Amino acid sequence: MTKNALKAADRYLLSPHSLGREELEKALRKLMRRGADYGDLYFQYARAEGWGLEEGIVKSGSFSIEEGVGVRAVSGEKTAFAYSDDISMDALLDAVRVTRAIGATGRKQKVKTTPRKPPAKLYRADDPLASLDDTAKVQLLERLEAFARAADPRVIQVMAGLAGTWEVVLVARSDGHMAADVRPLVRVSLTVIMEDGGRREQGSAGGGGRFDYGYFTEEKLRGYALDAVHQARVNLEAVAAPAGTMTVVLGPGWPGILLHEAIGHGLEGDFNRKGSSAFSGRIGEQVAARGVTVVDDGSLPDRRGSLTIDDEGNPGARTVLIEDGILTGYMQDMTNARLMGMKPTGNGRRESYAHLPLPRMTNTFMLNGERDPAEIIASVKKGLYAVNFGGGQVDITSGKFVFSASEAYLIENGKVTHPVKGAALIGNGPDVLTRISLIGNDMALDPGIGSCGKDGQSVPVGVGQPTLRIDALTVGGTG
Repeated sequence: MTKNALKAADRYLLSPHSLGREELEKALRKLMRRGADYGDLYFQYARAEGWGLEEGIVKSGSFSIEEGVGVRAVSGEKTAFAYSDDISMDALLDAVRVTRAIGATGRKQKVKTTPRKPPAKLYRADDPLASLDDTAKVQLLERLEAFARAADPRVIQVMAGLAGTWEVVLVARSDGHMAADVRPLVRVSLTVIMEDGGRREQGSAGGGGRFDYGYFTEEKLRGYALDAVHQARVNLEAVAAPAGTMTVVLGPGWPGILLHEAIGHGLEGDFNRKGSSAFSGRIGEQVAARGVTVVDDGSLPDRRGSLTIDDEGNPGARTVLIEDGILTGYMQDMTNARLMGMKPTGNGRRESYAHLPLPRMTNTFMLNGERDPAEIIASVKKGLYAVNFGGGQVDITSGKFVFSASEAYLIENGKVTHPVKGAALIGNGPDVLTRISLIGNDMALDPGIGSCGKDGQSVPVGVGQPTLRIDALTVGGTG
């Protein structure tokens, strides 16, 4: 994979612009001339498209080609960065001249790097945009709409989307390491609106990963349609959610978004280095209930959040963050790892060549426990069963969060009964970790729809968890 990726990088990023290893090494030597601790060049070539279908008509379409290079020099806690959408030796040297001005102002530190073993092959390099012609892409969305309308006659509106990206990245570092990656990414999204007796509700579904469009078989498209219609149908029957402090059971898979937001961000290296996370300085302490193990794993094959290499050239890796309730580590990019005296974990990510890398999550999830999900639900006399989530807000410093449930039910005397709407889960991430009392054996990852925002940058991610029982969580409702 490494050799093939490097060949692709040469074909799309270097040779067309009369660049080679010699020119990159020259630029890096100039970049480091004033004594910076570390420097790198990040090249990117990306093709992306999006298709939107509504009421059987293509209402939106987009296509873009983006390429450029980012130049970074790090000295102490200071970072200088410049980028150009012109890949040429002149533009590269101009960016180097702007960037290296920081070199003499920092404090010289030793840079720890990861072993340079070849990264594992996690996904194919196929270009999804070329895997179907334009007519077939529209027909895919038309089939998705047809499946949704056939599932229930009360469906009055269908909105379907198809998106694909193919990118080639190359990282050249001042320590002599050079790495490349070819990254496909696809996603299908579906929203349906149903009406019954003058009441309208909606449901959504979708999925994807690091594949080409051949991933979206008839079976998968039909499954997305049934899931979206089911959610809308449930909401048509829903009553107002109760409010108060109660036991909450979270379903497997996508509800892991709560874990991602309320806990995951607080385990990223930059927040902990600056002391602004609720988990700062707590490695080795018990921060969660016994049995809770949380990992971030960028090395899972074909997953949306996976990376053969991160955006600093380090292999995607599995990092145990919490083990049996004990905080064991943080997610690190190279800069924060160096400043904290730790090793990078393959979590240095950036939206594009025009952005600085930050410590970011990849696929973040909680591992299985031993309880049967039915046993967990049966253990609750009165509570809420949250299966799917919509939007939410989190304060990283305090860990406080608010999340709205897009599909939820009452639990009464150990049984799932009426669907409810308007339920919001309110709490504090670190506190919630200690209130997990039962962990299911049905861990699932999300279907491949997640994106994460941080400091104005968006990157694809994955989430997951087994069924969880959380005691005494505040639920905001309208009933």
